Amino acid sequence: MPRGRPRTRIYPDRSQHESMDSNVGRTSSFHPAEGSTYNEHSTDYVPEASVATEDSTDDEEFRKKPRGRGRGRPRGRPPGRAVDRMNRTQDYDPLNTSRPNLEDADSLYEIVREGRSVLQSVVDEWIEIYRQDRDNGMVKLMNFFVRSSGCKGKITVQMRQAYDNAQIIRHLVDEFDEESGDYPLIITGPQWKKFRSNFCEFIHTLIRQCQYSIIYDQHLMESLIALLIGLSDSQVRAFRHTATLAAMKLMSAMVDVALTVGINMDSTQRQYEAERQKNAGLNKRSSERLDMLMAKRSELEENNDDIRTMLGYLFKSIFVHRYRDIFPEIRSICMIEIGVWMKRLPNMFLDDSYLKYVGWTLHDKVGDVRLKCLQALFPLYESEEITRKMELFTNKFKDRIVSMTLDKEPEVAVMAVKLVIHIHKHHRDVLSDKDCEHVYELVYATNRAVAQMAGEFLNERLFQVDEQATENLRSRRGKKRSVHTPLIRDLIQFYIESELHEHGAYLVDSLIESHPMMKDWECMTDLLIEEPGPEEEALDDRQETSLIEIMVCSIKQASTCEPPVGRGSARKQLTAKESKALAEDKNKISEHFIAVLPSLLNKYKTDAEKVANLLTIPQNLDLNHFSKHQDSLDSLLRLISEIVEIHSDKDVLEVAAKTFEYLYDENFSFSRAVSTHKSTLIDDMCNKYKDAVLKYTQNPTGEEEKLMVNLQLKKISVFYACHDLTNLTLWDDIFKRWIRAANTDGETLPMLAIKYAIISCHMGLIWELHSLTEQRSASDRGMQIKTKLQSFMNEIRSLMNWHNDELQEEAYISICDLLIIFSHHNETESPAAAHLVYKPDAMLIKMLENFIQTRVFVDTDEGKLHANKSNIEILHKRRHFLSAFCKLIVYNVIPIKHAACVIKHYVKFYNDYGDIIKTTLGKTREINKVMCAKTMATALITTFLEMRNDSSNRNPNTIAFTKQDENFQSLKELAKRFALSFGLDNMKNRDAVAALHREGIHFTFNTLENPENPLGPPPNLPFLEIIIEFSNKLIKIDKKTVLAYLDRYVKNALPGVHNDEWQPLISYRSSLQHNEFELPLNRTPGRQYKSKKRGREEDGDELEGESDQEGSEMAE
Repeated sequence: MPRGRPRTRIYPDRSQHESMDSNVGRTSSFHPAEGSTYNEHSTDYVPEASVATEDSTDDEEFRKKPRGRGRGRPRGRPPGRAVDRMNRTQDYDPLNTSRPNLEDADSLYEIVREGRSVLQSVVDEWIEIYRQDRDNGMVKLMNFFVRSSGCKGKITVQMRQAYDNAQIIRHLVDEFDEESGDYPLIITGPQWKKFRSNFCEFIHTLIRQCQYSIIYDQHLMESLIALLIGLSDSQVRAFRHTATLAAMKLMSAMVDVALTVGINMDSTQRQYEAERQKNAGLNKRSSERLDMLMAKRSELEENNDDIRTMLGYLFKSIFVHRYRDIFPEIRSICMIEIGVWMKRLPNMFLDDSYLKYVGWTLHDKVGDVRLKCLQALFPLYESEEITRKMELFTNKFKDRIVSMTLDKEPEVAVMAVKLVIHIHKHHRDVLSDKDCEHVYELVYATNRAVAQMAGEFLNERLFQVDEQATENLRSRRGKKRSVHTPLIRDLIQFYIESELHEHGAYLVDSLIESHPMMKDWECMTDLLIEEPGPEEEALDDRQETSLIEIMVCSIKQASTCEPPVGRGSARKQLTAKESKALAEDKNKISEHFIAVLPSLLNKYKTDAEKVANLLTIPQNLDLNHFSKHQDSLDSLLRLISEIVEIHSDKDVLEVAAKTFEYLYDENFSFSRAVSTHKSTLIDDMCNKYKDAVLKYTQNPTGEEEKLMVNLQLKKISVFYACHDLTNLTLWDDIFKRWIRAANTDGETLPMLAIKYAIISCHMGLIWELHSLTEQRSASDRGMQIKTKLQSFMNEIRSLMNWHNDELQEEAYISICDLLIIFSHHNETESPAAAHLVYKPDAMLIKMLENFIQTRVFVDTDEGKLHANKSNIEILHKRRHFLSAFCKLIVYNVIPIKHAACVIKHYVKFYNDYGDIIKTTLGKTREINKVMCAKTMATALITTFLEMRNDSSNRNPNTIAFTKQDENFQSLKELAKRFALSFGLDNMKNRDAVAALHREGIHFTFNTLENPENPLGPPPNLPFLEIIIEFSNKLIKIDKKTVLAYLDRYVKNALPGVHNDEWQPLISYRSSLQHNEFELPLNRTPGRQYKSKKRGREEDGDELEGESDQEGSEMAE
């Protein structure tokens, strides 16, 4: 009967252990955390609420009792065979021919780092060294981990004999160079990424090659574990990080060994049972066979106990402390590996005493750690058998997992939704309706990945196909319904109950790639056209509207592959597979809707909301199919003309005009039919306009006459935007009759007619410019267009002063657009239109500035502005006004300095317009950095003066205000935002920042007298507190230049009386002296500044000259 061998145990007495060193060789003891007691079957540690500090592990020592000498030879391959195999591997493996020999102390680290050797052969060579000299082999392995931490120190055999692990690690810490902060595991680059992979693979290979004998030799594992425990408890992050990764990978490798041992145990047990049954009448030979199998099983059980003991000890000694380390990467490593252990060895680790650590870490402050927790749980919930064992964990942490679907990190939210889907599959009763509603709402999320994963949850919970339920479902005329019919009805109801109308595109985008019902357009059209059968209910008006919106959105996305606005990045290049799918979908859509769309339009032609959606469908069809279906095309064109005639809704008219524009393509034979229908429609529109004008002229006060004029002008203005109506010679009549007349006797004219007349004339000028730019040379027509442009701009400038808000807004938008279209860009883009440049004068720019001050930057309660749909539309309209003005600055149509009236509101209106103002600021800096800085100074000065005047009005007795004043703090915040926009490269912005300081100093000391106190400081002195925010953006040499410029205003230094009134000057000078503050000379009280006779430009030239002089001195 084969002999067994002693098991690994935990020993409490150190003296007894040390007394055995001379007999059994040096065997390192374990060093677990202070104050902890080891119990293999209990894990009752409760973490603190906050993240632990780096010294979160303690130093009390666990010891092991000496073990008896192992009996019998170690199991595994004989040493000779291992040597032969290693030699053969090296002979035939070209990767090993040039690697260094393992005799050097650092050679193991160098080989793994270079990655040019087969790790199995490296491990085999180390095993041979270890078999020949355990201490030498152990030192090489220890130095491998030390060098992998980035430490240049070395452990020697003598050090291990003279010192314990704690003293050795203290010695290594003293030799560690922490100045750079880099170490192999965090250094970026492909070489170090490969090293990390090799590092982990080396540990796994080492345990795999040693699994049959060496890991049970009472020396290797005890020494290695003791070293890793000590390093993982170090104050040095590199040691903790490397040791934790090594320990966690060591445990993962040991889990694999435990699995192997478990498989061998089961196999041995089966062999034993089979042998016993086969040999019922025992003889001597069968008895020896049974005894051998029983001994083998006992030995495997001992091995299994040893592995589990080491796993439990490592877990208690390292994981329990490092899973809450201050460094997030260490916490992530712990979560990754515990997930591996739970999946591979569930009978040990899939227990609430281990699962609780993952549950607690779900609350981690760092998104990547939370993600790793979810990724650790995800494979567990994929297995139905394992999931059943996690019921207690699921019930306890379900609320946290559901709340993580709203995580601020999109990757975490996506993984949380995935986990919720698996929880729902295996624990359908766990999730409440409220939990599910949290996930439902995410289909409208901005992040596309989150929304699509929420769509997967919807599919799992609500949209499961049931073919039996629809087997006998038919329409009234007997047509069989699609299997998706009940699902689409549920989808309609879900969309209605979500109360997020006009967001159908986001719902469709969330589901279109995961559920085929979103592309079952035949099912959708059957629900709209076919009469309901005996077992069905008819769709009501709201359901029909919702279904049409969903159907149109799915058609648009399937035919373009473009996600809704705000989802996804810029348009990417489609792959061959995506292009093929796009072509197939578009072909399917075209074939179906060319035949069905006329019926849909005919049924809903009187419903403006439905028909506006349906009319967009032709814009997504393949025009090639119309050539084969001329009858359907004629029906479609006739219906569109009829819809335009009976409707006055702007949305319907705009969609109809765009559809005509899309269908007219000269490359197709049916273009003539489209042109005929379009021309007939527009001619009829013009004739009706002329008739309406005639009737209005006869009866100017008639309401019906005004209504007809408004309607026909509205249709003309809408079609003018998509079609060139210049040949109809409507421009002169509309301009004279409505726009010019509005400035003479406008009180009697219908306001809407004037508004639509502005739009029509505006588009007419653009069409004429477009026609002119296609010519190669100038012509008399250009002068006619210029005359029209001058006349039109003069008239609508006057309309901006009208009392009617709609006319003012339309005139403003028209002026802004025409200033860009007829700007200086025409001089370079088209020779024929080079003379058609309209330059705004100062009065016009002032009018535009006043408009945005009174219509955009209006103090409104932010909560009310975002409360309902109408207020949201108001906000969008204001943003449109602001964008129109900012484009004039960005395109260099008006000088940059006029941006001051916009950027001064950056902080106050950040939530509403912050993105627009920030973009404008960035574009102006690209145009001219110095002018942008001066514009910032102007904005700050203007705001300061407004604040000072406001303070004076509130308290006429004084014009002073304190630093604690709310408005003053808001101004400082504005200056901070401006300063941050300069970035980190001070050299790149030195001229701009210097110019800003010059403007601030000039403003502060330009006012000669203080009306309240002639002997006091200048009234604008507090402004220096504002430009202090920009002092850190000056380089050292420019600080001296600005300080010299400042001293020319205040004479020699500072006043002798250092009271609070002069504190801004003291603070500002201190910020410019670069920590070289000099005490000022004593001065008598009085006005210590003098006026400068020269103008601002002279001051600026002098400052720039001094800056250049200082720069040349520095270069020398």
